[in-house]
Amino acid sequence: MARSFFLALLAVLMGVSVPAWTQESKPAADQSATAQESQEQEPPEEDEELSRPEKEYTFNPLQAENVFKVGNFYFKKGSYKSAISRYEEATKWNPGYAEAYLKLGEAREKNGNLRKALAAYEKYLELSPDAKNADVIRKKLKDKR
Repeated sequence: MARSFFLALLAVLMGVSVPAWTQESKPAADQSATAQESQEQEPPEEDEELSRPEKEYTFNPLQAENVFKVGNFYFKKGSYKSAISRYEEATKWNPGYAEAYLKLGEAREKNGNLRKALAAYEKYLELSPDAKNADVIRKKLKDKR
C-alpha cells in the first residue's frame, strides 16, 4: 500500500499519468451507483435569470432610492428595458415609492407597453393622489383608455 502510494505520488510530481494498478478499485455496486448519479444530474441552466435564486425583498428605502437612481440613468440613456427593471426593483424594495411607479409608467410607455404603463400610473395615483402632476396623469389615463 505504501509503495503504491509513493509511486503514485512520484508519478504525479513527474507529470506522468498514474497507472491503474496503483488506484484503489471501488466495488462494482459503488461504480454503478456513481454512474447512475451522474446520468440523473440535471445539466446547468443556460438562462442565467432562471438559475439564480429568487431575491427576497424587505422594506429598504435606501436600496430603493439607489436602484431608482440607476433606473433614471438608464431612462436618460434611452435604455427603457433596463430602466423598467430598475424601477420595478425599486418598487419591490419600497412598495410605497410613488415616484418609482411614475417613472415605471413613463418607461413602460416609452417602451411600447401601454397596458402595463397605465397600471403603473394607477398605482402612482393611488399612492400619491394629491401630487402636482396628478391631474395630468389622470387625463393621460382617461385619454389612453
